[in-house]
Amino acid sequence: MADQVAIVTGASRGIGFAIAQRFVADGYKVCITGRDAEALDTATKDLGGPEVAIGVAGKGDDPDHRAAVIDTVLGQFGPVTTLVNNIGINPVYGPLGTIDLNAARKIFEVNVIGTLGWVQEALRGGLSEGGAVVNISSVSGVRPSPGIAFYGVTKAALIHLTEELAVELAPKVRVNAVAPAVVKTRFASALYDGREEKVAAAYPLARLGVPEDVAGAVAFLCSPDSAWITGQTVVIDGGVTLTGSVQ
Repeated sequence: MADQVAIVTGASRGIGFAIAQRFVADGYKVCITGRDAEALDTATKDLGGPEVAIGVAGKGDDPDHRAAVIDTVLGQFGPVTTLVNNIGINPVYGPLGTIDLNAARKIFEVNVIGTLGWVQEALRGGLSEGGAVVNISSVSGVRPSPGIAFYGVTKAALIHLTEELAVELAPKVRVNAVAPAVVKTRFASALYDGREEKVAAAYPLARLGVPEDVAGAVAFLCSPDSAWITGQTVVIDGGVTLTGSVQ
């Protein structure tokens, strides 16, 4: 994969960082994004430094930031071959009947519109023949998830966006998604802190996910081994959607 150039959004830590690590191990050049410039600097050093990894700080729903990322990648590494849309926010918890509508708009803007914006910019940045896009959805987009319901709405929209893009961009670019259950990251910590054993008991594989579980699936979907797969959502959940709650 030495000629591959990947952008992984929201990748200074957690799932995004694990995906970037896997890409570097597989021979990719990688650009990671995030809001915290200091965290990105640390992450790129951990990934191997500027010969293999660069970081561009900014907000994922900012069009100027997205454009700057593409221009930086083109100047440093060349055309984009791979895009992983990992950015997602969920600043509110509670029922849909009382959710603040401005917060709902912000979640949709980042999780869905922002993802489409990244795809559009990646196409400008050279994503074409043999390219791959993977969107990070969630099991909350596959099944109802009380408490994080609107987040789930946006992740369901992301799955359908994946399918529409897969049809529109075929046969040159493949577009797939992954839908993880609870993965042990700072982002998801509210779902298991202080009760991990109880939460994990609902999973047939008897544990919560770790970022590397997701990274392996994403690496597969971006590789030639998945050359006849597009428009699909791979559920990565330790079996929990087969037997119980997704949280």
